[in-house]
Amino acid sequence: MTGLRVFVLIAALALMLPGVLSAAELTVEVLGVRSNAGLVHFGLYDNPESFPTDDGRMGGAEVGISNNRAVTVFRGLLPGRYALAVFHDENGNDEFDQVFFGLPLEDFAFSNGAVAFFGPPGFDDAAVTVPPEGAKITIRINGP
Repeated sequence: MTGLRVFVLIAALALMLPGVLSAAELTVEVLGVRSNAGLVHFGLYDNPESFPTDDGRMGGAEVGISNNRAVTVFRGLLPGRYALAVFHDENGNDEFDQVFFGLPLEDFAFSNGAVAFFGPPGFDDAAVTVPPEGAKITIRINGP
């Protein structure tokens, strides 16, 4: 195959796969973590029906804490709307600890400053838009 034919083939494939070429990154910084013990757990969602359940996550991360701050990057995202739920697993048991009636024992937060009131916020309240060029957001963690 000549160089021109290879170029034309690659260009044709690229046009058929716009999602691959427009994959974006979302950098998420969590500030205000109470201590540097444990990990911050990140849950990334793209479906309003499953936000913020464990089974509904499309992606996740567990990140160490330094200077009361944790950062992760979600790569390969299609441009669109996403919501995040984070919690500080200070005791390192890989669970979001709660007492009776679901009252949290560990610090947590949602993207877009969405507030939990007798349950988690809705997807639309927590949603952030990730454009093709990517985005960086900051989440300030709440106390229990």
